[in-house]
Amino acid sequence: MDKRLGVIGIVVEDREVVPKVNKILSEHAEMIAGRMGLPYRERGVAVISLIIDGSTDEIGSLTGKLGNIPGVTVKSALTKSSKG
Repeated sequence: MDKRLGVIGIVVEDREVVPKVNKILSEHAEMIAGRMGLPYRERGVAVISLIIDGSTDEIGSLTGKLGNIPGVTVKSALTKSSKG
């Protein structure tokens, strides 16, 4: 299986959906190498950055589920390929 290394940026604009976001992240924990989350109080949002290592299917599943939550914006940047 070809694995990719990358970064996912998540902006949560609705605090009500934070438990859904955390549940999805927990379901994909095996491919999350690092996580940093910051509340940006001045803007009323939370910003989460992830370092991920997984197949394109796994990463697509994670970003797709997160992107389907209203009030959540997701962007990713991945390596072209990885030795893994």
